[in-house]
Amino acid sequence: GKVEAIVMNASGCGVTVKEYARHLQHDPAYAERAAKISALTRDLSELLPELVPTLKARLNGKTPKLAFHPPCTLQHGQQLRGGVEGGLRELGFDVQLATNESHLCCGSAGTYSVLQPELSKHLRDRKLANLLPLESQTIVSANIGCIQHLQSGTTLPVKHWVEVLDEALGA
Repeated sequence: GKVEAIVMNASGCGVTVKEYARHLQHDPAYAERAAKISALTRDLSELLPELVPTLKARLNGKTPKLAFHPPCTLQHGQQLRGGVEGGLRELGFDVQLATNESHLCCGSAGTYSVLQPELSKHLRDRKLANLLPLESQTIVSANIGCIQHLQSGTTLPVKHWVEVLDEALGA
């Protein structure tokens, strides 16, 4: 009956919830509860390695070529690198990262795309210029803002990595 984890599938939400303990550390009413929540929070990609054996047996063989955009909230905020693409590769997906600037922001950055639209679009176009030469069937990421922002600059499908995995598990 105990909660083992709070699993986040949106890296922006995950980094925020993981920071609750720090943000509320001096609040007498919430410090202890915030610390518990932060300690329990896991990004979905952190669970992928233990799920691979079970998932692998259920795949339908349709594993498209993917370009992965690691969002800032996952790679810099949560310090989680390589888990998504490693897990997907282990499942049989051909996953590539941009050979240049994969560590850079796509320009979404929360409200940045609203407050700085010109710079945001420039960053998006720069990111897409590094992803599109990979000739993938789909661009995947782990952040909803990145997915929407990148999709606004290309006709290539941009999805959450778990959507593509779900499709590969379908009948």
